[in-house]
Amino acid sequence: MIRVLLVDDHAVVRTGFRLLLQSQSDISVAAEAHSGEAACQIYAELTPDVVVLDLGMPGMGGLEALKRIRARHAAARVLALSAHDDPMHARRALREGALGFLSKRSAPEALIEAIASVAAGRRYIDPTLAQKLALAEIEGAARSPIEHLSEREFEVFIRLAGGATVQKIAEDLKLSASTIGTHLYNIKQKLGVVNQAELTLLAIRHGLIEA
Repeated sequence: MIRVLLVDDHAVVRTGFRLLLQSQSDISVAAEAHSGEAACQIYAELTPDVVVLDLGMPGMGGLEALKRIRARHAAARVLALSAHDDPMHARRALREGALGFLSKRSAPEALIEAIASVAAGRRYIDPTLAQKLALAEIEGAARSPIEHLSEREFEVFIRLAGGATVQKIAEDLKLSASTIGTHLYNIKQKLGVVNQAELTLLAIRHGLIEA
């Protein structure tokens, strides 16, 4: 039996996933979490076989939760989910230790297949996204200025592009406002932008957030 921890800030999404997974005789939903903070705590208590983790959550966020879970539990097997199926989000999640990456737009059967693969210790990337990743490498998209951002800078960049303030990001990531301000300065230098509006346009252009 594969024990799964579902992590998503939308209750209706968790309910849909739970009903789907409960229809499988070899998968059980051990627990649910509505935030990255809760996911870290519940994982430590239950050590599930697979964490199905949404990356786009408020608060700590999925990428930071992934980083913390993997730092404390090296054997954790995480399947990252995203509403965005762009190669950049996938590369970041895989780099942070996710064993699989799946777009929320994928067919329900893909989620079941992905969980089984990750539980067995095999990497899973849905075929369409895998093709995008390969094309991005061939076409040189991986050398986008955004790729020069560190993992923390990327996290701050996405939040800023989504309209979050420096203070809110500092609170969510449990960092000082001055530290976030330093990240913001470095981000602007690396990306060649001067304000938050340009950051937002850049993120939209690369498919990292929706307009």
